[in-house]
Amino acid sequence: MPMQSQSAVTEIAFVFFFAADIISTVEFNHTGELLATGDKGGRVVIFQREQESKNQPHRRGEYNVYSTFQSHEPEFDYLKSLEIEEKINKIRWLPQQNAAYFLLSTNDKTVKLWKVSERDKRPEGYNLKDEDGRLRDPSTITTLRVPVLRHMDLMVEATPRRVFANAHTYHINSISVNSDYETYMSADDLRINLWNFEITNQSFNIVDIKPANMEELTEVITAAEFHPHHCNTFVYSSSKGTIRLCDMRASALCDRHSKFFEEPEDPSNRSFFSEIISSISDVKFSHSGRYIMTRDYLTVKVWDLNMENRPIETYQVHDYLRSKLCSLYENDCIFDKFECVWNGSDSVIMTGSYNNFFRMFDRNTKRDVTLEASRENSKPRAILKPRKVCVGGKRRKDEISVDSLDFSKKILHTSWHPSENIIAVAATNNLYIFQDKVN
Repeated sequence: MPMQSQSAVTEIAFVFFFAADIISTVEFNHTGELLATGDKGGRVVIFQREQESKNQPHRRGEYNVYSTFQSHEPEFDYLKSLEIEEKINKIRWLPQQNAAYFLLSTNDKTVKLWKVSERDKRPEGYNLKDEDGRLRDPSTITTLRVPVLRHMDLMVEATPRRVFANAHTYHINSISVNSDYETYMSADDLRINLWNFEITNQSFNIVDIKPANMEELTEVITAAEFHPHHCNTFVYSSSKGTIRLCDMRASALCDRHSKFFEEPEDPSNRSFFSEIISSISDVKFSHSGRYIMTRDYLTVKVWDLNMENRPIETYQVHDYLRSKLCSLYENDCIFDKFECVWNGSDSVIMTGSYNNFFRMFDRNTKRDVTLEASRENSKPRAILKPRKVCVGGKRRKDEISVDSLDFSKKILHTSWHPSENIIAVAATNNLYIFQDKVN
C-alpha cells in the first residue's frame, strides 16, 4: 500500500446489522480471488472478486457475495455444564487443487473442513425416477431413456467433508495448515494438536504446557502457526510475551523448544499492567519464512529467526494509550486481541487499533500511516485521508484528541491479498475492502 500522506485508496463497505453478525475472522485464499469472513453467529460468508470486463475495467477489484453457509451451531457440554458458542474463531484456506475450494473453520471446540463447489448442470431423464425424484413403478416403464445433463442457474454449494471434534479441553485460538497440505494443527490455551486431514477421530498432541497442579500455571498459549515452507517447523506465542520455535524432527512431543524469542523488559517501563500488555495476541511467519511478526497490546515486533534475544524491528501502534491503561483495564479493552498481517512482499505490515483506525508500517522507508475504516467515508472509490491522534496541547483541525477515541470501535481482524495491494478490514459488524487507486 502506498505510504504517502496522500494515500489513495478505494473502499467498498458491506454493512450488517445484528449482534450475531459481528465479524470474528477475515481471510483471503491463496490466489486472492476469494475472501472469507466468519462471524459470531457461526456463519461463513465468502466474497468473490469480479472478473475484469472491457466495458468496466475499474470493477476488477470489487468483491461480491459468492456463498453464505452456517458453519457451526451453538452446542452444550453436558459433562461440564458449559455452553459452546457458535462464533467462528479462525478460517484457513487450503490451496486449490481442482474446481472446488476447501477451507477450515473452527469455533472454540470443533474444526470443520468445508468443500465449496459450483453446480450449473443437473441430470434429467432418469428411467427409474420421475422429474420430482420419486421412484417410478417399474411396470410403467416401456421405453429406455438416456439421462442427459441440462444447464441450470449457477448454484454454489458448501458441504462439510470432515469434522474434527472432541480433542480440545480449552478454547481453540489458532489453526494452521502445514506446507505438506496433509496435516494441520489446532491450538488451545494449553495444548497444540496435529491432525491428518483424512483422520477425524484421532489427533497427535505435539505441545502440552499444562502443569500437574493448575495452581502453578503461569502462562498460556495465545497463537500458533506452521512455517510456510518447512513442514517440521512451527512457532507458538504465550501470554508472557515469549515465542517458541519448535522442530518436530527433534522429538514427538515438542515441549522442548529449538529457539526461544524474548525481549528483556526495560525496568523503567515496569508497571502494574506490564504483564497484560506484553501478552502476544498474534504471531505470523513472513511469506519468505525468514521473519516472525508478533503483536502485543501496544506494539508490533519483527523477529529474525537467527536472532533470539531481541526483535530487529519494533513499531508503536498506539503508544498514546500508555497513559490510558488504567481506564482500558477497567473497561476490559486491555484484553483485546489484535491481529497483524504482512503484505505479499513482506515489505509492509498492517494491524488494527481503536476508533476504527488501522496502522500500516513500511519496513523499507520506516514511514507509517493511520487510516480509518468508517461508514462516514464509505462511499465507493472514496479516497482515504491519513488520520492523526493528538496526545496533548493544542489540537490541529485534522487531528483527533486521544480523549475522543471510541474504544467500542476497534479493528481486530484484517487480511492482505497475497499478491496485490488489496486489504480487508473488519470493523465490528462491517467489512471494508480497500485497494490502491484505480484509474
